[in-house]
Amino acid sequence: MNCASCAAKIEKGLVSALDGVYAVSVNFASERATVKYDPQRASTNAVLEALKALGYGTLSSKVTIPVVGMSCSSCVTKIESALNGLGGVTRATMNFATGVATVEFVPAVVSTEEVAKAIKSAGYDVVLATGDDELPTVAADRARAEAYSKLRLRLAVAALLTAHVFILGHASMFGLELAAGTVAFIQLILATPVQFWCGFNFYKGALAASRHRSTDMNTLIAVGTSAAYLYSVAALTMPSAFEAAGYRVAVYFDTSTMIIVLILFGRLLEARARGRTGEAIRKLMGLKPKTARVLRGEAEVDIPVLELLIGETIIVRPGEKIPVDGMLTDGYSAVDESMISGEPIPVEKQKGDELIGGTMNKTGSFRMRATRIGSDTALSQIIKMVEEAQGSKPPIARMADMIAGYFVPAVIGIATITVTLWYVFGPEPSLTYALLSFVSVLIIACPCALGLATPTSIMVGTGKGAESGVLIRGGEALETAHSLTTIILDKTGTLTKGEPSLTGVSALPGFTEEEVVFFAASTEKGSEHPLGEAIVRGAQARKILLSGVEDFSALTGHGIKAVVDGRSILLGNIKLINDSGVEPGRLKGVAEKYADEGKTPVYLAVDGSAAGVLAVADTLKENSLEAVSAFKRMGIEVMMLTGDNRRTAKAVADEVGIERVISEVLPGDKANEVRKLQEQGMIVAMVGDGINDAPALTQADVGIAIGTGADVAMEASDITLIGGDLRLVVTAVELSRATIKNIKQNLFFAFVYNTTLIPVAIGVLYPFFGILLSPVFAAAAMGLSSVSVVSNALRLKLFRPPPL
Repeated sequence: MNCASCAAKIEKGLVSALDGVYAVSVNFASERATVKYDPQRASTNAVLEALKALGYGTLSSKVTIPVVGMSCSSCVTKIESALNGLGGVTRATMNFATGVATVEFVPAVVSTEEVAKAIKSAGYDVVLATGDDELPTVAADRARAEAYSKLRLRLAVAALLTAHVFILGHASMFGLELAAGTVAFIQLILATPVQFWCGFNFYKGALAASRHRSTDMNTLIAVGTSAAYLYSVAALTMPSAFEAAGYRVAVYFDTSTMIIVLILFGRLLEARARGRTGEAIRKLMGLKPKTARVLRGEAEVDIPVLELLIGETIIVRPGEKIPVDGMLTDGYSAVDESMISGEPIPVEKQKGDELIGGTMNKTGSFRMRATRIGSDTALSQIIKMVEEAQGSKPPIARMADMIAGYFVPAVIGIATITVTLWYVFGPEPSLTYALLSFVSVLIIACPCALGLATPTSIMVGTGKGAESGVLIRGGEALETAHSLTTIILDKTGTLTKGEPSLTGVSALPGFTEEEVVFFAASTEKGSEHPLGEAIVRGAQARKILLSGVEDFSALTGHGIKAVVDGRSILLGNIKLINDSGVEPGRLKGVAEKYADEGKTPVYLAVDGSAAGVLAVADTLKENSLEAVSAFKRMGIEVMMLTGDNRRTAKAVADEVGIERVISEVLPGDKANEVRKLQEQGMIVAMVGDGINDAPALTQADVGIAIGTGADVAMEASDITLIGGDLRLVVTAVELSRATIKNIKQNLFFAFVYNTTLIPVAIGVLYPFFGILLSPVFAAAAMGLSSVSVVSNALRLKLFRPPPL
């Protein structure tokens, strides 16, 4: 709101927009609105939507909460429904693979505690962080490790007891002579703890689902194994009733216990495999140093990194990790930044250079000043970005979750029809066949593989990207990047280095190129002008010693007039040379050639005579040509978008092989150029430095920001590249293609598994081949399907950036 009339507009707008709202009071000073409404006709979220439609927003927060107790993708739908139905929650997503719920909410309406309570009321537990610095995924991993230990114990007990149940059920095979009644009674004693203690979580999950009038995987397993167990108990305790009805008395304790063992074993394998998908976060967390050596007075003191303050002086020795982000204040060294940027060659650092926390000091000792600490460091930002990406959902995942939400009720319906058909039309013993088919359908039709298909691939893909220096903000960007048709590249800082360099020198007779550089650089020594700095750097690269300068005079818009080693120097543009009465001679042609190549010519005159011309230009990055060529081979059209003049832009474009150039575009108009391409049906990625290109990065289907390790929090971009290597864009696109291909493979496996084996479990093969699927094999196949999907996702760990 910007004035009192806004308050009046909101009050009238909410009352007229929503039928159930009967009183609205807006306080302009405190920026708060109090709304009274009939909950039968309106809701808090409806009020928030109406407020948004009026052109106003609300202060919102985001929280990530680890959730324990999920068993399949239908749990995801249940949790999301519970959270999205909570007043004040604007958006909630649950990631099955990471076990973390991401919730956006309005704090003035609902609290974090109420969000956690909603998850608990849906039948799941939440995990609280043990410290302020513990990430949600780390807390989830900790809870998952505890659950894994309990699961392993239950599996061990179940396997031991089930082995005895199996031996008793096949006593003659093992040379045992026991009475049938005695065997069945002992099997009951052994099977009961397997059913109700080892399989307790199935019943717990099924009861929680039933309280919310829904079903999930636990429902299928609990109903299926209970049917086999209770049928066996009834046959054991009331055999005469079965005989009177004409049914053969048989017990299936070995079936119910074997199913539980196999499902627990499948979950154990799945938990181990899923644990490996989060290795990227753990690797990044492992980069964080625990202690730092700081200067307190005259003494060096080792303290925990969490106690560091901004501005403190830190001492770093060879072989130690840099504790936090900062600036080198004293000393010189080479720093291994490969864990952040992926570049294997150590980077030389000297006074004034930025340092990234978590990188390794290789050679010299130095002192640094802490500039970013805690969650503000580059490494913390990277970890947060990777974590958010792994918890996000691309559209393809939402489709899978929606299908899984309808899947379980449909399977229960199919199982009910199956048991009825077998009982009415099946051969004798029809009740036995009906029971076995019923249990097989329920057990085999678990949507677990379907729920794991997408999030596991997203987790591994985004983690692999972080290892390669590609930070992907969310699953949607990862999905969109695989279908890009056009990539727009900014020129300065993206294709080029972003700073001018001395690229050419031409000398007239009587002067050497070294002398031209000597006089020009000596004149510019101490200059803060970018062109002057480029000439000085060029002299240093050529190892030319410079002299002092006298009678220095800056001529605005023209150049410099000075005396070097007793000789009068003029250094500047053609206007300075002409106004000074100096004849440029053939230098004019050379300068024009430089200008045609997109370079800035700088004339030098010594003692009133033309001496030479220097060319200064923003040079191409070493790998720009390689990257552009790779885009073309991938079938992606490459364009250049820049605010520079057409001649300079075309010179750079020609050098890298870009045919389509849009030049002299203002930063605000870059987004319009992107929009025009999108209106033509193109899927567009914009690659820029993330600052002046922000509107275009936001408008593009995929915004890719070129940054350094200290600039990872570029809010406008979907993907951030650590370092300036344009080849990382190629890696990002190839990684997206590999991940989406992997997701489609997983979904194919999951759908084919269910569509193929459910009919077999129903018994469609029995009339033709006499084959009826055993519930034990159904349980083994169900566990195998989940493990196969996770294992396939883990193949993404083998992804390597394509050779260029």
